[in-house]
Amino acid sequence: MPTTLSTLHHLFNDHWDAWMRFDPLTATYVGDQRFNDRLPSAKEDAYQAWRNQLIDFRTRLERIDPQPLSPSDQLNYDLFKHLVEDEITELGFNNYRLPISRSGGFHIFFPDILQVMPFETTQDYAKYISRLAAFEQYAQENVELMRLGLRTGYLPPACTLSEVDQQLKAHIVTNPTESVFYQPFKQFPSHFSETDRKRLSETAENAILGSIVPGYSLLLQFLEKEYLPAGRESIASVDLPNGEAFYAHRIHYYTSLHLTARQIHQIGLDEVKRIRSEMDVVIKKTGWKGDMPSFLEFLRTDPQFYVTSPETLLEKTALVLKRMDGELPRLFKTLPRMPYGIREVPDYAAAGETSAYYNPGLGDGTRAGMYYVNTYDLPSRPLYEIEALSLHEAVPGHHLQLALQAELSELPMFRRYSGYTSFVEGWALYAERLGLEVGFYTDPYSDFGRLSYEMWRACRLVADTGMHALGWSRQQGIDHLAENTSSTLLNIINEIDRYIAWPGQALAYKIGELKISELRRRAEQKLGNKFNLREFHDIILLSGAVSLDILDKLVDDWIASYPQ
Repeated sequence: MPTTLSTLHHLFNDHWDAWMRFDPLTATYVGDQRFNDRLPSAKEDAYQAWRNQLIDFRTRLERIDPQPLSPSDQLNYDLFKHLVEDEITELGFNNYRLPISRSGGFHIFFPDILQVMPFETTQDYAKYISRLAAFEQYAQENVELMRLGLRTGYLPPACTLSEVDQQLKAHIVTNPTESVFYQPFKQFPSHFSETDRKRLSETAENAILGSIVPGYSLLLQFLEKEYLPAGRESIASVDLPNGEAFYAHRIHYYTSLHLTARQIHQIGLDEVKRIRSEMDVVIKKTGWKGDMPSFLEFLRTDPQFYVTSPETLLEKTALVLKRMDGELPRLFKTLPRMPYGIREVPDYAAAGETSAYYNPGLGDGTRAGMYYVNTYDLPSRPLYEIEALSLHEAVPGHHLQLALQAELSELPMFRRYSGYTSFVEGWALYAERLGLEVGFYTDPYSDFGRLSYEMWRACRLVADTGMHALGWSRQQGIDHLAENTSSTLLNIINEIDRYIAWPGQALAYKIGELKISELRRRAEQKLGNKFNLREFHDIILLSGAVSLDILDKLVDDWIASYPQ
């Protein structure tokens, strides 16, 4: 007779295996190499079948009595229940029928797969080629999914489709060796025979010309003839089918809290006011005599704040991070074993991409984390943002947190490689401020850059809720960020269009950071001189990316465990 514990963990394993089969690309990203020759199905039936599977997993969970479980497995139970219920609800809104925008989508993400696939054996190469050969069908399925979206009211905001044509055209090549997909065939492992090299190269060229190019051409034709003409002027997600309920769910999905759009909007306005007063103090430290708008224009245009080569930007970024590496033991009791590296954002995605992003590594140590820096349009990449941006994306932000989580081998896989956005992004924003405690932001312009980044996340609360629920125009969103942050216009436009295409996600950062900061203040006040920052960070990080209500309880339990 199986025990409650074995039944629960059998359920976790079944769910994880089903998830990997449903999404082979995610499987590759988390180190499961079983499906490296496959692409997901983008058919409507596949999404509905996956939702039905999740409902079955929820039913199995409901049959398990959590009372006999240990505290750690009760936590696993609760988190699994939350995550599955959120995903069931999310799929029920059919937002997957809007799969592309200038800010993201399979057309951008698919080329990134070559960065995480292994290329050590001829079988590895053969599996990669199988994926290339499957792309045309995958593109066709996505086109049919978008056509279903158009028929059922899932119309893309027109502004989110600008430059998508250029993103697609980057992969429509006449010479297959010039394709980004051909990169693995330019340098084979030394033990490959000349016969294997020739065979694999020729097969890859045929797959690129026979599947990749036709697939992207198909997408381009659909975009120009059907999708762009159908783009809606409205930007609000509440204008989608069942839109008000959808956006309300998105708030919970990304914040893990039950807040209304108006509540979040007001939190954002309050934070904007607070941060603005801190900005005024820093501006005085620079000796600037003008007002805030003229100071922001100075930051956006003065050549002293910009570099003229990608190499210089990468070098300055690397120096910041190497300095922070040396300070981490002052802040953290537990550090990850996994290293991280720095790369440029690929050319095919750079124009519509944010200033930087992070791709996680693997907990088994076979792949490092990677910090991607956008070197496109260098006059939009100010030096005064480097410290805050790098601390957010790498250490002590995303890399440190996600690497530690991946290395928590005692946790079920769903907790090691998934979690709550409000925790992940909230931690990274909190991590930016940690630089103040170990000697960063000594230059007032860099400190203003930190405040501008914090302001940016506060403005997200205002702009996202404003545009999706409270009747704001796109221009109002742009103006709000331009008036309150030092970000360049290109970054602001890219960000606003990302919020429009990805409703609710931008709320996670500030809401999560506010909760983590609140919990730290609570612990400091209650523990007094017994408070230990390194131990506090262990409590925050060593359960993985939990929901904010559960994080609240973990910290309260830690505080209560101290002798009075």
